[in-house]
Amino acid sequence: MSQITAKTPWADHLGGVPMHLDYFEGSMIATVEAVAERYPDNVAFDFMGKSTTYKGMVREIHRCARALKTIGVREGDKVTIALPNCPQAIYMFYAVNLVGGIANMIHPLSAEKEIEFYLNESESVTAITLDQFYNKFENVRENTKVVNIIIASVKDALSTPIKAGYMLTEGRKIKRIPRDAPVIRWKEFMELSKACFYRYRVDRQSDDPAVILYSGGTTGTTKGIVLTNKNFNALGQQVLAANPMFSVGDRMLAAMPLFHGFGLGVCIHTMLSQGGRCILIPRFTAESYAKQIVKYHCNFIAGVPTLYEALLRLPSMDGADLSSLKGVFSGGDSLSIELKKKFDKFLADHNASIQVREGYGTTETVTACCLTPPHMYKEGSIGLPFPDTYIKIVEPGTDRELPYGEEGEILLAGPTVMKEYAGHPEETAQTLRAHADGLTWVYTGDLGTMDEEGFIFFKGRAKRMIITSGYNVYPGQLENILDAHEKVQMSCVIGIPDPYKIQKVKAFVKLVPGTPATDATRNELLDYCRKHIAKYAMPYDIEFREDMPKTLVGKVAYRQLEEEELTRQAS
Repeated sequence: MSQITAKTPWADHLGGVPMHLDYFEGSMIATVEAVAERYPDNVAFDFMGKSTTYKGMVREIHRCARALKTIGVREGDKVTIALPNCPQAIYMFYAVNLVGGIANMIHPLSAEKEIEFYLNESESVTAITLDQFYNKFENVRENTKVVNIIIASVKDALSTPIKAGYMLTEGRKIKRIPRDAPVIRWKEFMELSKACFYRYRVDRQSDDPAVILYSGGTTGTTKGIVLTNKNFNALGQQVLAANPMFSVGDRMLAAMPLFHGFGLGVCIHTMLSQGGRCILIPRFTAESYAKQIVKYHCNFIAGVPTLYEALLRLPSMDGADLSSLKGVFSGGDSLSIELKKKFDKFLADHNASIQVREGYGTTETVTACCLTPPHMYKEGSIGLPFPDTYIKIVEPGTDRELPYGEEGEILLAGPTVMKEYAGHPEETAQTLRAHADGLTWVYTGDLGTMDEEGFIFFKGRAKRMIITSGYNVYPGQLENILDAHEKVQMSCVIGIPDPYKIQKVKAFVKLVPGTPATDATRNELLDYCRKHIAKYAMPYDIEFREDMPKTLVGKVAYRQLEEEELTRQAS
């Protein structure tokens, strides 16, 4: 029996949070429709000054679903969504759910080869992206099973006065798509709904697959994580239970991206399935984030530590009134004790009566499954598990549970645990393991401890990973890409401490004999990387080495390179 299977610490420390919840047994769209029936005229989301009610949102979701049916999307089909936080992304996400499809969520800034990989890994038949990313999709399309590409534009979701300003600024920078391009434009796509009158709805069960998100898994190789309707619906109920101060209509600043479990699960689905209001931010910057917090008197904000670090330095926040805040959540990376102290003071200085609350989770459980209670903080802790979520600390790779206070691997169990890694049964079996207690546990590869009150303390990652501005970057993947270049004999990628990004990516390269270690070679490799590596994972520098330091077994000693960089920074 787990140390906390017998008692859920939330119940001990926060009387208003139940130990167990009754979970909705239906699809994601069904939860949203139920909210729309109760509060049809409440605002569901705001986008660049334009508000959309729950009633209006559900109407557009159904139009989008009928259009999907018209172009041939059927139950179980995968639809890739490569969009920023915008209305079309919301409509498409829930419409795919409504017709019984599976939403394959990817970063719109992904490199061409990454897009090709995601389309093939998911076996997507349809994809939707923005006009500015059309060329990347068109260039790889013939190598995939994609039949239809739908092209949306930010301008299509704007009010008339804002649209005019957008077209004079951002809109002018977007390369025009040829008139005869083999795509369906958003407005034409939505018009296709008129050709479908009935039988477009497919009633999916709570345990049916609904969403694919991507993560490195336990080996650091990109895999599609298959998540169910229940995974998302349960998360929404858990987040609400852990935040009893939430009221219907409360505003959540939705700046975390939709391809990330934090953004999709907490900022979007939790809010829309529980009657909240999302303030959608399509392009995230600290400035845009700060502006919307104040403009909309947001009640909840979620972000990564780099965001909170940036807000501290923004002149525009001088004198800002943050008294409307009920919850400030930090995740995606460890929040240092020092940054927490600074940001708590910042909140107090701006009339907020709360402190930042750190959480923890993995994409294998959608996102957060552990959160600091609103009134009880332990220095260095990532909080307590959500209701019905269990955590135990074991000897890494085993099921042998360790005593309180002893460091080991963090295991997770509960209603948000993924279904599987798509197409990777061996790694699924390695990561999801049933124990004698009857629960299926996620082996996270993360290290931590638990105290006697059930508080969890994150100690580090057992698997090699760089976290830059909240994004997970797997060095092994980048090294494989670099090593494939004809001029590279060997590479090593590490994370360098950075005051803003937490870590930034640096590559070390041993060139093929005879290749000059010049700026021209470096620029050639960087250009090559841009085609294969997402913008957020790009190395900021490539350093040439005549040889790489090695471990006793002949592997590249990446830790030695990390230490050299730390010494260089300190000198």
